[in-house]
Amino acid sequence: MTRTTPESASHPRAPTIPARGRALRLHAYGGPETVSIDSVETPVPGPGQVLIQVKAAGVNGLDWKAREGYVRDAFPLVLPVTLGLELAGVVLQAEAGVGHLRPGDRVMGPLAGFGAYADFVAVDAGKLCLVPDGLSDVEAAALPVASLTAWQLLEATGVALPGRRVLIHGAAGGVGGFAVQFAKSAGATVFATASARSRAHVLHLGADEVIDYAAGRFEEKVGDIDVVVDLIGGDVPDRSWSVLGPSGVMISTTTPDIAARTLPGRRGIWFVNRPNASRLHEIAEAVASGRLKSAIAETVGFGELPAAIERNRTGHAPGKIVVDLGR
Repeated sequence: MTRTTPESASHPRAPTIPARGRALRLHAYGGPETVSIDSVETPVPGPGQVLIQVKAAGVNGLDWKAREGYVRDAFPLVLPVTLGLELAGVVLQAEAGVGHLRPGDRVMGPLAGFGAYADFVAVDAGKLCLVPDGLSDVEAAALPVASLTAWQLLEATGVALPGRRVLIHGAAGGVGGFAVQFAKSAGATVFATASARSRAHVLHLGADEVIDYAAGRFEEKVGDIDVVVDLIGGDVPDRSWSVLGPSGVMISTTTPDIAARTLPGRRGIWFVNRPNASRLHEIAEAVASGRLKSAIAETVGFGELPAAIERNRTGHAPGKIVVDLGR
Protein backbone atom coordinates (compact mmCIF):
# COMPACT_ATOMS: atom_id res chain seq x y z
CA MET A 1 0.00 0.00 0.00
CA THR A 2 1.15 3.54 -0.65
CA ARG A 3 -0.06 6.93 0.43
CA THR A 4 0.13 10.31 -1.22
CA THR A 5 1.12 13.65 0.21
CA PRO A 6 -1.60 16.25 0.93
CA GLU A 7 -0.27 18.22 -2.01
CA SER A 8 -0.95 15.34 -4.38
CA ALA A 9 -4.69 15.99 -4.47
CA SER A 10 -4.09 19.19 -6.39
CA HIS A 11 -0.67 18.42 -7.81
CA PRO A 12 -0.64 15.26 -9.96
CA ARG A 13 3.15 15.07 -9.92
CA ALA A 14 3.46 14.97 -6.13
CA PRO A 15 5.32 11.84 -5.02
CA THR A 16 3.59 8.72 -3.87
CA ILE A 17 4.98 7.66 -0.49
CA PRO A 18 5.60 3.94 0.03
CA ALA A 19 3.92 2.42 3.07
CA ARG A 20 7.14 0.69 4.15
CA GLY A 21 10.86 1.19 3.90
CA ARG A 22 14.18 -0.13 5.20
CA ALA A 23 15.67 0.64 8.60
CA LEU A 24 18.83 -0.53 10.34
CA ARG A 25 17.66 -1.53 13.80
CA LEU A 26 19.39 -2.60 16.99
CA HIS A 27 17.66 -5.61 18.58
CA ALA A 28 19.98 -6.37 21.51
CA TYR A 29 23.19 -5.06 23.02
CA GLY A 30 26.32 -6.65 21.63
CA GLY A 31 28.37 -6.88 18.44
CA PRO A 32 27.56 -6.43 14.75
CA GLU A 33 25.24 -9.44 14.82
CA THR A 34 22.72 -7.51 16.97
CA VAL A 35 21.71 -5.14 14.15
CA SER A 36 19.68 -5.99 11.07
CA ILE A 37 18.05 -4.28 8.11
CA ASP A 38 14.30 -4.57 8.67
CA SER A 39 11.18 -3.58 6.79
CA VAL A 40 9.29 -0.96 8.81
CA GLU A 41 6.23 1.19 8.36
CA THR A 42 6.78 4.65 6.93
CA PRO A 43 6.22 7.13 9.78
CA VAL A 44 3.44 9.69 9.69
CA PRO A 45 4.74 13.18 10.54
CA GLY A 46 3.02 15.13 13.30
CA PRO A 47 2.47 18.87 13.72
CA GLY A 48 5.65 20.83 13.09
CA GLN A 49 7.31 17.85 11.41
CA VAL A 50 8.32 16.92 7.89
CA LEU A 51 8.63 13.49 6.31
CA ILE A 52 12.08 13.04 4.82
CA GLN A 53 13.22 10.57 2.20
CA VAL A 54 16.72 9.97 3.48
CA LYS A 55 19.40 10.11 0.81
CA ALA A 56 22.50 9.78 3.01
CA ALA A 57 23.40 9.52 6.69
CA GLY A 58 26.60 9.92 8.68
CA VAL A 59 28.15 7.14 10.77
CA ASN A 60 29.13 8.14 14.31
CA GLY A 61 30.86 6.54 17.26
CA LEU A 62 27.66 6.68 19.28
CA ASP A 63 26.19 4.06 16.93
CA TRP A 64 28.54 1.31 18.11
CA LYS A 65 28.67 2.61 21.69
CA ALA A 66 24.89 2.32 21.84
CA ARG A 67 25.05 -1.07 20.13
CA GLU A 68 27.44 -2.42 22.74
CA GLY A 69 25.52 -0.90 25.66
CA TYR A 70 28.28 1.47 26.78
CA VAL A 71 25.94 4.46 27.03
CA ARG A 72 22.70 2.73 28.01
CA ASP A 73 22.48 4.77 31.23
CA ALA A 74 23.09 8.11 29.50
CA PHE A 75 20.87 7.23 26.52
CA PRO A 76 18.19 4.72 27.59
CA LEU A 77 16.74 2.95 24.56
CA VAL A 78 13.62 0.89 23.98
CA LEU A 79 14.71 -1.94 21.67
CA PRO A 80 14.44 -2.49 18.79
CA VAL A 81 15.58 0.98 17.82
CA THR A 82 16.69 2.45 14.50
CA LEU A 83 20.27 3.72 14.75
CA GLY A 84 21.75 6.80 13.05
CA LEU A 85 22.08 10.37 14.31
CA GLU A 86 22.18 12.64 11.24
CA LEU A 87 20.85 12.75 7.72
CA ALA A 88 20.49 14.55 4.42
CA GLY A 89 17.44 14.04 2.25
CA VAL A 90 14.40 15.44 0.49
CA VAL A 91 11.19 16.69 2.07
CA LEU A 92 8.24 14.58 0.94
CA GLN A 93 5.55 15.97 3.20
CA ALA A 94 5.28 19.05 5.46
CA GLU A 95 2.68 19.22 8.20
CA ALA A 96 0.90 22.11 9.88
CA GLY A 97 3.20 24.62 11.52
CA VAL A 98 6.04 24.16 9.04
CA GLY A 99 6.52 27.39 7.18
CA HIS A 100 10.10 27.36 6.01
CA LEU A 101 10.25 23.93 4.34
CA ARG A 102 8.27 22.55 1.42
CA PRO A 103 8.10 19.23 -0.43
CA GLY A 104 11.09 18.91 -2.74
CA ASP A 105 13.49 20.86 -0.50
CA ARG A 106 16.90 19.30 0.08
CA VAL A 107 17.57 19.34 3.81
CA MET A 108 20.14 18.22 6.37
CA GLY A 109 20.34 18.03 10.13
CA PRO A 110 20.93 16.06 13.32
CA LEU A 111 18.04 14.22 14.96
CA ALA A 112 19.10 14.84 18.59
CA GLY A 113 18.52 11.12 18.99
CA PHE A 114 18.57 7.95 16.93
CA GLY A 115 16.57 7.06 13.81
CA ALA A 116 18.44 8.32 10.74
CA TYR A 117 19.30 4.93 9.19
CA ALA A 118 15.97 4.54 7.44
CA ASP A 119 14.48 5.25 4.04
CA PHE A 120 11.86 7.54 5.58
CA VAL A 121 12.09 9.62 8.77
CA ALA A 122 9.70 12.09 10.41
CA VAL A 123 11.72 15.01 11.80
CA ASP A 124 10.93 18.21 13.66
CA ALA A 125 11.37 20.84 10.98
CA GLY A 126 13.23 23.17 13.33
CA LYS A 127 16.18 20.77 13.41
CA LEU A 128 16.74 21.03 9.67
CA CYS A 129 18.33 23.50 7.31
CA LEU A 130 18.51 23.65 3.53
CA VAL A 131 21.48 21.98 1.85
CA PRO A 132 23.64 24.51 -0.03
CA ASP A 133 23.67 23.96 -3.79
CA GLY A 134 27.38 23.21 -3.73
CA LEU A 135 27.05 20.12 -1.52
CA SER A 136 25.96 16.62 -2.51
CA ASP A 137 23.73 14.57 -0.22
CA VAL A 138 26.72 12.53 0.92
CA GLU A 139 28.75 15.65 1.68
CA ALA A 140 25.83 17.19 3.56
CA ALA A 141 25.22 14.09 5.67
CA ALA A 142 28.80 14.21 6.97
CA LEU A 143 28.31 17.63 8.59
CA PRO A 144 25.50 17.94 11.16
CA VAL A 145 26.85 15.99 14.14
CA ALA A 146 30.56 16.55 13.55
CA SER A 147 30.47 20.27 12.87
CA LEU A 148 27.87 21.26 15.46
CA THR A 149 29.49 19.12 18.15
CA ALA A 150 32.91 20.66 17.50
CA TRP A 151 31.55 24.22 17.53
CA GLN A 152 29.36 23.78 20.58
CA LEU A 153 31.82 21.88 22.75
CA LEU A 154 34.48 24.57 22.36
CA GLU A 155 31.88 27.17 23.34
CA ALA A 156 30.76 25.03 26.30
CA THR A 157 34.20 25.18 27.92
CA GLY A 158 33.74 28.89 28.57
CA VAL A 159 37.40 29.44 27.71
CA ALA A 160 38.43 32.37 25.52
CA LEU A 161 40.64 30.56 23.03
CA PRO A 162 43.00 33.26 21.68
CA GLY A 163 46.49 32.47 22.98
CA ARG A 164 45.36 29.25 24.75
CA ARG A 165 46.73 25.74 24.35
CA VAL A 166 44.17 23.15 23.22
CA LEU A 167 44.72 19.39 23.01
CA ILE A 168 42.28 17.46 20.82
CA HIS A 169 42.15 13.67 21.17
CA GLY A 170 40.83 11.97 18.04
CA ALA A 171 41.62 14.88 15.75
CA ALA A 172 41.38 12.86 12.53
CA GLY A 173 37.70 12.02 12.99
CA GLY A 174 34.73 14.08 11.91
CA VAL A 175 34.31 16.01 15.16
CA GLY A 176 38.04 16.26 15.73
CA GLY A 177 38.71 17.67 12.29
CA PHE A 178 36.24 20.50 12.80
CA ALA A 179 37.47 21.10 16.36
CA VAL A 180 41.01 21.58 15.03
CA GLN A 181 39.80 24.13 12.48
CA PHE A 182 37.54 26.04 14.89
CA ALA A 183 40.14 26.17 17.67
CA LYS A 184 42.89 27.29 15.30
CA SER A 185 40.72 29.96 13.67
CA ALA A 186 39.88 31.26 17.15
CA GLY A 187 43.56 31.87 17.86
CA ALA A 188 44.52 28.81 19.91
CA THR A 189 47.68 26.75 19.64
CA VAL A 190 46.36 23.32 18.71
CA PHE A 191 47.91 20.02 19.72
CA ALA A 192 46.30 16.85 18.41
CA THR A 193 46.55 13.10 18.86
CA ALA A 194 46.05 10.91 15.81
CA SER A 195 47.57 7.94 14.01
CA ALA A 196 50.73 8.29 11.97
CA ARG A 197 48.77 7.83 8.72
CA SER A 198 46.49 10.74 9.68
CA ARG A 199 49.28 13.15 10.64
CA ALA A 200 49.46 14.99 7.31
CA HIS A 201 45.67 15.34 7.20
CA VAL A 202 45.47 16.83 10.70
CA LEU A 203 48.34 19.23 10.03
CA HIS A 204 46.56 20.32 6.86
CA LEU A 205 43.51 21.19 8.97
CA GLY A 206 45.64 23.57 11.01
CA ALA A 207 47.06 21.64 13.98
CA ASP A 208 50.37 23.03 15.24
CA GLU A 209 51.60 19.65 16.46
CA VAL A 210 50.32 16.12 15.91
CA ILE A 211 51.22 13.40 18.42
CA ASP A 212 51.19 9.80 17.20
CA TYR A 213 49.25 8.04 19.93
CA ALA A 214 50.82 4.69 18.98
CA ALA A 215 54.41 5.93 19.22
CA GLY A 216 54.35 6.91 22.89
CA ARG A 217 52.32 8.45 25.66
CA PHE A 218 50.95 11.88 24.85
CA GLU A 219 51.34 13.01 28.45
CA GLU A 220 55.10 12.75 28.05
CA LYS A 221 55.07 15.08 25.03
CA VAL A 222 52.72 17.92 25.94
CA GLY A 223 51.70 19.88 29.02
CA ASP A 224 50.29 23.12 30.42
CA ILE A 225 47.14 22.63 28.35
CA ASP A 226 44.18 24.94 28.89
CA VAL A 227 41.52 22.80 27.18
CA VAL A 228 41.48 19.06 26.53
CA VAL A 229 38.87 17.81 24.06
CA ASP A 230 38.27 14.09 24.60
CA LEU A 231 36.69 12.32 21.64
CA ILE A 232 38.25 8.91 22.41
CA GLY A 233 37.25 7.75 25.88
CA GLY A 234 38.75 4.67 27.52
CA ASP A 235 41.74 5.61 29.67
CA VAL A 236 42.41 8.82 27.73
CA PRO A 237 40.44 11.15 30.04
CA ASP A 238 42.14 9.86 33.19
CA ARG A 239 45.56 10.16 31.56
CA SER A 240 44.77 13.68 30.39
CA TRP A 241 44.40 15.30 33.82
CA SER A 242 48.17 15.45 34.18
CA VAL A 243 48.63 17.60 31.07
CA LEU A 244 46.14 20.27 32.13
CA GLY A 245 47.51 23.53 33.44
CA PRO A 246 46.08 25.41 36.44
CA SER A 247 42.32 25.94 36.06
CA GLY A 248 42.34 23.76 32.94
CA VAL A 249 39.15 22.15 31.64
CA MET A 250 38.47 18.83 29.94
CA ILE A 251 35.35 18.36 27.86
CA SER A 252 34.33 14.86 26.75
CA THR A 253 31.79 13.43 24.34
CA THR A 254 32.59 9.87 25.44
CA THR A 255 32.60 9.77 29.24
CA PRO A 256 29.24 10.53 30.91
CA ASP A 257 30.77 10.36 34.41
CA ILE A 258 33.61 12.76 33.63
CA ALA A 259 32.53 15.18 36.37
CA ALA A 260 32.84 12.46 39.01
CA ARG A 261 36.34 11.59 37.72
CA THR A 262 37.55 15.20 37.75
CA LEU A 263 40.62 15.97 39.88
CA PRO A 264 40.61 18.84 42.41
CA GLY A 265 41.32 22.20 40.80
CA ARG A 266 40.19 21.05 37.36
CA ARG A 267 36.88 21.06 35.50
CA GLY A 268 35.35 18.14 33.65
CA ILE A 269 32.35 18.57 31.33
CA TRP A 270 30.22 15.86 29.70
CA PHE A 271 28.93 17.21 26.41
CA VAL A 272 26.05 16.24 24.13
CA ASN A 273 25.37 18.31 21.04
CA ARG A 274 22.03 19.92 20.22
CA PRO A 275 20.43 20.96 16.93
CA ASN A 276 21.09 24.48 15.70
CA ALA A 277 19.77 24.83 12.16
CA SER A 278 21.00 28.36 11.55
CA ARG A 279 24.53 27.62 12.71
CA LEU A 280 24.59 24.38 10.71
CA HIS A 281 23.62 26.25 7.57
CA GLU A 282 26.46 28.74 8.11
CA ILE A 283 28.94 25.88 8.51
CA ALA A 284 27.57 24.07 5.45
CA GLU A 285 27.94 27.23 3.39
CA ALA A 286 31.54 27.54 4.59
CA VAL A 287 32.24 23.94 3.55
CA ALA A 288 30.56 24.45 0.17
CA SER A 289 32.72 27.53 -0.46
CA GLY A 290 35.93 25.83 0.65
CA ARG A 291 36.46 28.01 3.73
CA LEU A 292 36.10 24.92 5.94
CA LYS A 293 37.30 21.40 5.15
CA SER A 294 35.20 18.28 5.59
CA ALA A 295 36.77 14.88 5.00
CA ILE A 296 34.80 11.77 4.02
CA ALA A 297 36.66 8.57 4.82
CA GLU A 298 34.44 6.36 2.66
CA THR A 299 30.93 6.06 1.28
CA VAL A 300 29.06 2.77 1.71
CA GLY A 301 25.75 1.30 0.63
CA PHE A 302 22.91 0.49 3.02
CA GLY A 303 23.78 -3.20 3.10
CA GLU A 304 27.33 -2.35 4.14
CA LEU A 305 26.24 -0.22 7.07
CA PRO A 306 26.66 -2.80 9.89
CA ALA A 307 30.26 -3.40 8.82
CA ALA A 308 30.87 0.34 8.48
CA ILE A 309 29.70 0.93 12.05
CA GLU A 310 32.19 -1.70 13.18
CA ARG A 311 34.98 0.01 11.21
CA ASN A 312 34.12 3.20 13.02
CA ARG A 313 34.88 1.32 16.23
CA THR A 314 38.12 -0.32 15.12
CA GLY A 315 39.61 2.51 13.04
CA HIS A 316 39.34 3.97 9.55
CA ALA A 317 40.77 6.64 7.29
CA PRO A 318 40.49 10.30 8.36
CA GLY A 319 37.03 11.86 8.26
CA LYS A 320 33.49 10.52 8.33
CA ILE A 321 31.99 7.32 6.99
CA VAL A 322 28.72 8.10 5.18
CA VAL A 323 26.02 5.70 3.99
CA ASP A 324 24.45 6.48 0.61
CA LEU A 325 20.95 5.01 0.69
CA GLY A 326 20.76 5.05 -3.09
CA ARG A 327 23.64 2.59 -3.51
